[in-house]
Amino acid sequence: MPPAIEITDLVEDLSDIRRALRQYREIILASTVMLGEIPSPTNGEEERVRFLSDRFIECGLQNISIDEAGNASAFLPGTEGKRNILLEAHMDTVFDHSVDHSIAVGTDVLAGPGVADNSLGAAVISILPNLLEQLGLRFSSNIILVGAVQSQGHGDLAGLRFFLENVPMPIHAGICLAGIHLGRLSYSCLGMLRGEIVCEVPPETFWERSNASGAIVKLNEILTRILAIPELQDPRTSLILGSIKAGNAFNTVPGKALLRFELRSEKRGEVSAIQRKINDIVRDAASDSVAKAELHIITRRKPGGISKEHPIIKGTREVMGALDIEPKIAPSVGALSALIAKKIPGVTLGLTTGQHLHEFNEQIQIEPIFTGIAQLIGVLQLIDKGVCDEN
Repeated sequence: MPPAIEITDLVEDLSDIRRALRQYREIILASTVMLGEIPSPTNGEEERVRFLSDRFIECGLQNISIDEAGNASAFLPGTEGKRNILLEAHMDTVFDHSVDHSIAVGTDVLAGPGVADNSLGAAVISILPNLLEQLGLRFSSNIILVGAVQSQGHGDLAGLRFFLENVPMPIHAGICLAGIHLGRLSYSCLGMLRGEIVCEVPPETFWERSNASGAIVKLNEILTRILAIPELQDPRTSLILGSIKAGNAFNTVPGKALLRFELRSEKRGEVSAIQRKINDIVRDAASDSVAKAELHIITRRKPGGISKEHPIIKGTREVMGALDIEPKIAPSVGALSALIAKKIPGVTLGLTTGQHLHEFNEQIQIEPIFTGIAQLIGVLQLIDKGVCDEN
């Protein structure tokens, strides 16, 4: 790694960049609102992708395309082009077309469905070339800009994985952009399993057996046994119960119940071991002659990533320090895992602070956005100059 003084030379102007970015406040906010008000559920991102592609055209970028998976990508050529840096933000949100996607602009905040995850990230991708031009910043490296589809839930990062499988040039490093949280620094991936447990009780059962319980009771029995699995008591392992859906009325016994969950662990092999126990629990429940129970695996991730001693991590922390950002180390289960699977060194960065994530009144703070974009530019500069090269 080059001497620390070289990093200092590269990051000392970041405060000036942050100040300069404030004059583009209206452009940043308008882009976030315009893009964010386009509904973009997983597998329904086409209109937002076209918007991003049009912005790439307006920026005069090269190799603009919408690939077979539906990703929008473009090429910002460097002055030398000896390396390629990937900059990615996912295009989909957890909100479907039935939701009012209006974004309210306040003095200090933007509020609306999906504005934090990940309309802001996608908007920054769309305007970054213009911002760099206005700031007079050039890179010797090529920057590949990607708006990835099918990232959330059942999408399982299909868009980004397709892009990485088919990109015709080597990628030397990558940055994944998240709307929140500023200070986030992810460089490794947890072992993860995302699944659904479905319980069903045939309706005729309630007439044949007066003591027959509904699907909610059966699902509760399964969940109680899962929560008693000893490995889940390890602080390095967690079970997130994302949602439970069942029933429609006070006086009707539900015939179907659905549990969505996510299992995470820092320990290699732990997720697979717990999955086998969950399989056994669900299988036991399904052996009941009345109720049916099934486990469906939606997504799986293997643990991995780069070391905290990797130059890209040290360089990113220097950038954060120059901007008075407190790093919050957090393993990823998102887009970064696709880079890790391809052995591409990279990080996930947050752009601002916010609250009410994945709620209809999702919010982001405006002022920290300028710090978040300055942080992004600083990390790009370090990678561009080779400061983050491992050798």
